This record gives sequence, structure tokens and C-alpha cells, in this order.
Amino acid sequence: MIKTKNIRKSFGELEVLKGVNLSVEKGEIVSIVGPSGAGKTTLLQLIGTLDKPNVGEIIVDGVDVRKLSADKLAVFRNKHIGFIFQFHQLLPEFTALENVIIPALIGNEEIKKATKRAKELLDYLQLSDRLTHKPSELSGGEKQRVAVARALINNPSLILADEPSGSLDSKNKEELHKLLFDLRDKFGLTEVIVTHDKELANLCDRTIEMKDGKVSV
Repeated sequence: MIKTKNIRKSFGELEVLKGVNLSVEKGEIVSIVGPSGAGKTTLLQLIGTLDKPNVGEIIVDGVDVRKLSADKLAVFRNKHIGFIFQFHQLLPEFTALENVIIPALIGNEEIKKATKRAKELLDYLQLSDRLTHKPSELSGGEKQRVAVARALINNPSLILADEPSGSLDSKNKEELHKLLFDLRDKFGLTEVIVTHDKELANLCDRTIEMKDGKVSV
């Protein structure tokens, strides 16, 4: 599902990734751990095609993403990859339902079909009574579940999560951890999760440790 070869990334004179080789199989849930500044989030952004490496190869779902044009890369990202962030990144002026639908509309899905799919996902995530609520009217756990629905709206094969439970209390954190594994089983997803949470890391199929811009062996 994911292969990176000799990934290097610099910001100015600061080299953040120093030759990262990584392989993730289809259906795996893999955690990436390590101290702050190790390059975890940068690696996740490169895998998610949100940025490009200075050097190296990235294969996602059989596609060499570095060879795609900007337009084709945007379409690939929209259709194949779902993102879950620590602070949900919901748009405050839109309802829960509207926030979930947005990626589908960007992908040129019919609004009727997108709405039906979004309602099904929100119902699955026990949010059917929150469709018209804006983020300011939702609890922290509810906002993160809306973000999960948004990540799933286009039926991606890959979920990338950056500290997905980092802003949640212990009860909501435990529920989100369980949900991440339920989603793999229900939708056949591959998931890569950057986390400082040892409990979540230990639940994953495999843990990859990063240190000083490299995968620690």
C-alpha cells in the first residue's frame, strides 16, 4: 500500500527527513512514534501528498505520486486518502453534515449522493442527531467523529491520522481508538497514525519509531 525509498526533506538548511525507507502493507494499522521534531508529521504529509520530498520515491496504492501533475495529484489525494487531524479542522461556519460533504463535492460527486453517504456515515458514528449542528455546538469527541466521517466520505483506501486523540479526554480517547480499528474491519482501510499515545501505539499492528529524521532500527 505504501512504500517510501530514501525520502529526504529539508526546509531551508534544516534537514528534517534524512533518508526514510518505509513499507506499509494493505490492511495494516501502523503507528509512527518518536520525540517531537523527529520528522513524524513531515513524513505523514509527504505520504499524504500534501508536500513533496527533495529526494526519494513515494508509492501510494501502486501509484508513484511524485510523477503526477498538480491537478492529478489533487484528484488522487481526494479519492484515495482520508485525513484525521488532532484538532479536527472542521469549518466553523458549516454544519456537521456540510463539513462531511465538502470533500465529495470537491471530487465532483452529485450532492444528492454525497448527502446520502454523509448521513449514513454520521449515523454509523452515532451522530444522526447532530447533522445540523455547527462545530461550536459539538463536544470534542463529536467533532472528531465528524472529522472521521469527512475522512471516509470518498471511500479512501488509506487513512492518515496525526495525533487523532491528542485533544480528547480519556473516555473519548478510548472510544476513538476503538473506532479506528472498527473502521479498518468495516471498510478494509490501511491506516498510518502518528501518535505520542503509548496506549494507541501498542494497539496497532506495528510501531515504527523515528529519531532525528530517520526510522530507528
